[in-house]
Parts: sequence; structure tokens; C-alpha cells
Amino acid sequence: MPQPGTPASLDEIRDRIDALDADLVRLLARREELVRAAAGFKKDEQAVRAPDRVERVVAAARAEAERAGLSPQVAEAVWRAMIAAFVDLELTAHSRIRPRP
Repeated sequence: MPQPGTPASLDEIRDRIDALDADLVRLLARREELVRAAAGFKKDEQAVRAPDRVERVVAAARAEAERAGLSPQVAEAVWRAMIAAFVDLELTAHSRIRPRP
């Protein structure tokens, strides 16, 4: 007999993953709003790219992953991909707000 909270089937596992994915999408949408807002405060592309900030964010994600029981390697890979996508989005937003001369 499965323990309470333990999925009883592959379908249940997939349903739970789908629900988590929906939560992640909502959180990413909130992050995107903030990224777009940040673009207006940054003076140039280097400020958007902010490599030092990227490394701090990745280090924090790795540390939080360890506390939460997530593989730090997985957390780093996910955060680097997410940050790269958001930097691209922010560069586009920034160029609309502050066009090059």
C-alpha cells in the first residue's frame, strides 16, 4: 500500500508534474514582469547582461537547491537557461525603451 502522498501510478506522477509545471509557468510570468520593469532602470546592454549578478543568482539557486533537496547541478543548468532567456527578453525590452543613437 502506498504511503500518503506517494503517487500510486505513472499517470498520477504525470498529473502532479503537470500541476507543478503550471505553477512554474505562473511564477515565470511574474518574473518576466519584473525583468521587463528592470529594463527601464538599466542604462546600457552591459547592465542588462550583468555577469556578476548572474553568478550571484546562480550561486544562490545552487545553495537553495541543496537546502531543498534539489540537485545543485540541475538547479544551475535550469537557472542559467532561464537567465539567458530572460536576458534576451530584457535586451529586446531595453532596446525599445532606450534605442541606440
